[in-house]
Amino acid sequence: MLELLEMLAIGFIVGMTGALVPGPMLFTTIDTSLKRGWQAGPEIFIGHAALEFLVCIFVTYGIASISENTVMAISILGGATLIIFGILTIRNAKGAASSMHKHDTVSTSPILAGIVTSASNPFFWLWWLAAGSALVLKGLEISLFAAALFVIGHWMADLSYFTLVSTSFSRGKRLMSPKVYERVLMSCGLFLVLFGSWFIVGA
Repeated sequence: MLELLEMLAIGFIVGMTGALVPGPMLFTTIDTSLKRGWQAGPEIFIGHAALEFLVCIFVTYGIASISENTVMAISILGGATLIIFGILTIRNAKGAASSMHKHDTVSTSPILAGIVTSASNPFFWLWWLAAGSALVLKGLEISLFAAALFVIGHWMADLSYFTLVSTSFSRGKRLMSPKVYERVLMSCGLFLVLFGSWFIVGA
């Protein structure tokens, strides 16, 4: 029983340390929560968790390594995707600011955004196929349930953090002037462009 609780705690702590590091998913959550409300965080998390679930299945069945060429391809394609996302966010910032007090309907699905910002981030793959896979395999040495508890703890951290972020920014929107709102959206777009460029250069 103690080992099971330990795996849950490790999953939560490791998940929280990862969630707290600024990345594409954070800035997408901020951008989407300003347009859709607090539920953007949980919805983006669902997309993120769905991809992680697939990775965990691959790890369980022994697929725990990728080649340098694959990492390079993920970095280039993922970086380009983030740059496009960022440019679209910057372009739409002015229009979004002018209608900030209306009920916004955004065509981009937050669940899809969660999948894309995770899949396009090479550090997501490197972490899961190195540290993440090692911790899942450590859990499997105890039992499948222990490995599942590690993943659940990890998801609890992600869900709580990104829900907190989306709730904070959706409520803070009421205190923003259209100009501040526009600048926040443009900043999110700029950070996505910078992340994308960094991934490509790093490749």
